[in-house]
Amino acid sequence: MPAEPPLLQVTDLDVRYGRTTALAGAALTVHRGETVGVIGETGSGKSTLARAVVGLVAPAAGTVTIAGEEVTAFSRRQWRAFRRRGVAQYVFQDPLRSLDPHLPVGASIAEPLLLQGRSRADADAAVRAVLTRVHLTADLADRYPAELSGGQRQRVAVARALVTDPQLVVLDEPVSALDAANRVRVLEVLTELREAGTALVFISHDLGSVAGISDRVTVLHRGAVVETAPTRAIVTAPQHPYTRLLVGSAPTLTTGAVDRETRAELRRQLLTVG
Repeated sequence: MPAEPPLLQVTDLDVRYGRTTALAGAALTVHRGETVGVIGETGSGKSTLARAVVGLVAPAAGTVTIAGEEVTAFSRRQWRAFRRRGVAQYVFQDPLRSLDPHLPVGASIAEPLLLQGRSRADADAAVRAVLTRVHLTADLADRYPAELSGGQRQRVAVARALVTDPQLVVLDEPVSALDAANRVRVLEVLTELREAGTALVFISHDLGSVAGISDRVTVLHRGAVVETAPTRAIVTAPQHPYTRLLVGSAPTLTTGAVDRETRAELRRQLLTVG
């Protein structure tokens, strides 16, 4: 039998902001039920890639295909219809960007379902169920974003993304602004989603957070993909100098951090290979 096509296929993607190239020939593949981490430092193009996947940034070249549909040239109207169907959802780094501060969080979570034509009763039941799924109590539905902790807000944002039962969820730095305790809670939720078969793209600058839940890791450096491999291979045998720097910056993954001399040599190599 032929292999099932990827749920997400990004091919030769270029994104430019004026004269600045944010992505150059980027590629990303995610299969159904798979979690792929995308790592790199600030400015590497991670968030641009995430936003291009869900239509928030228009690429200059290349293609994005989700669930068999090439979405690259979608109009705003087509994107609205596509998002309304709940095929792919996006979780912002800052949940206050996606949650209306003037609405109780339950209303924000229910909004995508009401746009689909679901009844208020059905939407309310779905809100209670999805809050439980992200380890929050149903009574939080009546509270406003400003009344919640950062970790609670981020889990509400995840709940809003999940309420339409999407095939793919793209998470842009979902734990970077959280303290250690809340980071663990959100990562637990993501681990459960992965185990339940939801495909995830986990964008982060922190390899330690990504490695625990990702099947594969794609490494971005200066807008280009420099390495893609199963997570274990990335952690134990990184090939590109930049990947080796990232691994060395996360000593809990290995026997120890990269020493100063090795770090300097890797940075010298980066200047050579780009």
